[in-house]
Amino acid sequence: MTAIRPGSEDTVNKKDSQSDFQIVVDPIHAMEEQEKDRQFVTSLARGLELLRCFTPRDSMLSNLDLARKTGLPRPTVSRLTHTLARLGYLRPLPRGKYQLDVGVMSFGYSMISNLPIRSVAQPLMVNLADEVGATVAMSARDRLDMVYLDVVQSALRSTIRRQIGTRLPIHQSSAGRACLAAMPREEAEVIMEHLQQSHPVEWPDIRRALDGAFKEYAEYGYCLSMGDWQKKVNAVAVPMNHPLLGVLAFNCGGPEFQVSREKLEDFIGPRLVQMVNDINTQIS
Repeated sequence: MTAIRPGSEDTVNKKDSQSDFQIVVDPIHAMEEQEKDRQFVTSLARGLELLRCFTPRDSMLSNLDLARKTGLPRPTVSRLTHTLARLGYLRPLPRGKYQLDVGVMSFGYSMISNLPIRSVAQPLMVNLADEVGATVAMSARDRLDMVYLDVVQSALRSTIRRQIGTRLPIHQSSAGRACLAAMPREEAEVIMEHLQQSHPVEWPDIRRALDGAFKEYAEYGYCLSMGDWQKKVNAVAVPMNHPLLGVLAFNCGGPEFQVSREKLEDFIGPRLVQMVNDINTQIS
């Protein structure tokens, strides 16, 4: 491999690539840099960032709440929420609060329905879920989280129930660790820099856990999470490089009394690796 020399064209291209990737990871704090791009519509970006502030936990927010979350001036937020409400993306509530309106659903539905890989992967995910008695899911990275694009539940009632759209922290979940292990090194480095900034106190422990996951992936082709995201919940994940969607992650997990480390390593992990290989074969 040819070494990259400081000042070379390769170095410049790498920096540009990292800069573009960083904007996607943390656009609010990179907004001033992006505004130098004459094709970049700042007001559109700000409006979309407001929509992202609404979560299952923060489902109703006021202009003041949104201003605090985004760092945008309150008059700017007020104009944006007014516009988004008029367009059917936000619903005004009493006491000056808003919640997401039906218009937002069209984006998610259109995105999910236009993923051909789901029709290929789902039958195999169903087979694995039934075989191992656990939940199987497919996810993709969104900033510092993984988002479920499809979920298949085992018939067992005690299996943990997840939904499409569930978000998992990239550094604690098996799916996130698998995604980091498989993505280009320079992109993974940008992600980990943001993780270090977001979790300065916990970073040494996070880094050790990620290093362990990267070793697991190198040796076995999968990454584990043993109660790291949610206590007493264990999971294993395998990444897949999709030609159009980038790195996806397929994970399988459940309560520790059903899904022990031994079961993950000896039984579920190898079967999940085989399932991903089968998906790759079918889409190639």
